[in-house]
Amino acid sequence: MDDSIAKSSGATIGASPAKPWWRRWFGNRSEHAAERFLKRLGYKILARNYVCSLGELDLVAADGDCVVFIEVRSTEKEERDGPAESVDSAKQLRLTKLALHFLRRHNLLGRPARFDVVTLSWPSERSAPTIDHYRSAFKASAALEGFF
Repeated sequence: MDDSIAKSSGATIGASPAKPWWRRWFGNRSEHAAERFLKRLGYKILARNYVCSLGELDLVAADGDCVVFIEVRSTEKEERDGPAESVDSAKQLRLTKLALHFLRRHNLLGRPARFDVVTLSWPSERSAPTIDHYRSAFKASAALEGFF
């Protein structure tokens, strides 16, 4: 995977002004923990908080030759299923459109790609989260499936 992708990804580290500061802090903390987790699995992070006119991708990584679009979901509860279930069909369609934008922008349409979801359960009394990784969590939305 070309290192120039990460350098020219357009990734920004910024916060949504609509979210309260503590929610942004928790989200950033969770994304950093997910990134460390994925790096330990051998993923190479290409972009963090990739932003375009369509929205934001939490993480984009390379797993071998495959471009992986990772949605990070977190909760302060012990519950482990809720965050993954929150990636509904509308969210999947948005992520598919964002992924297609990223692939086009970086001339990567010929590369294999997939969508992973990483969930973190991180109650306040624990110093480290419980992390679940859903590899190939969903397929590209039907309208755009031919591009993947």
